[in-house]
Amino acid sequence: MAGRAVAREQLAGAARAALGGGRRLEAVERVAGGSRKGVYRLVLDDATTAIAYLWHDAENHWPAAEGDDDLTDPFSPGLGLDLFEAAHARLDALGVRVPAVRLVDREGTHGPAELAIVEDIPGESLEHLLARDPSAAAPVMERLGEALEAMGRHRASTCGKVAVVDGGGTSQGTSCEDVVLDRALRDLAEAASRDPRIAEARGRLEERLADLAAAVRPRAEYAVLHGELGPDHVLVDAAGYPVAIDIEGSMYFDVEWEHVFLRIRLHDAYRPLAVDGLDENRLALYTLARRLSLTAGPLRLLDGDFPHRAAMADIAEHNLKEALALVLD
Repeated sequence: MAGRAVAREQLAGAARAALGGGRRLEAVERVAGGSRKGVYRLVLDDATTAIAYLWHDAENHWPAAEGDDDLTDPFSPGLGLDLFEAAHARLDALGVRVPAVRLVDREGTHGPAELAIVEDIPGESLEHLLARDPSAAAPVMERLGEALEAMGRHRASTCGKVAVVDGGGTSQGTSCEDVVLDRALRDLAEAASRDPRIAEARGRLEERLADLAAAVRPRAEYAVLHGELGPDHVLVDAAGYPVAIDIEGSMYFDVEWEHVFLRIRLHDAYRPLAVDGLDENRLALYTLARRLSLTAGPLRLLDGDFPHRAAMADIAEHNLKEALALVLD
């Protein structure tokens, strides 16, 4: 265990509280991913396993930025136990498979960090299954499509994080497209400050964003979204069901925002998830905005101590080129 936030002894106590006494914690293994929280597999002496989520500054690889703690911003970081619990409750109520919660600790009983212990899903990610055996992934994709349909049917009259909206609060912005445009312009400014190619094309990118946003017509209802539902954020359980993880950023928003990300991440494998009735104007705006976010975000993450630097640099470079292609072709 890297031991950035809590000691093994503290996790041993949490494991006993979550899974029952009479067993001993044999191993703690850091799970790949988790740029904003620590993710650890707990292995007990009877081979029982569970996953520990730790929300602690020492586990967050992202450099701090103004507004990070403003939950009224739908795009502020999904940090903390409150966001996790609200998203978990909403998705579970909609029939979306999420890891079962075994223990939550917001009082620091088992260490200095907010902590949740959840069910371990021992199977592979959807990303790995699609690469290994697309035919075996087909029923999982069908079930993921059903989960997305259930999320799309549940509506709210305001956009924002699930924790905020379900708690009766209000969020920034008058519409999803306004929030996306504001975020895209900030991402553009950050990317331009870090790469001369974006800086050179900044004026054209700003003009394209404004034109695309102006074409979007108002909307009065918003669906439940995961927010970053890439195939690495979907595990496959023993029964072949998709299990959503990294859910803290879940929000009520335009469903096109989710589908643009799914298209970007899944490429041709997206087809089973395609739905009718998506707004082409929103798709166009959100595609460019997503490309800018996937450029600026990784570049910002590389300002910190994120360990998988080559992969993150590749993500930034790919999406930078895709963003430029949308205005230079």
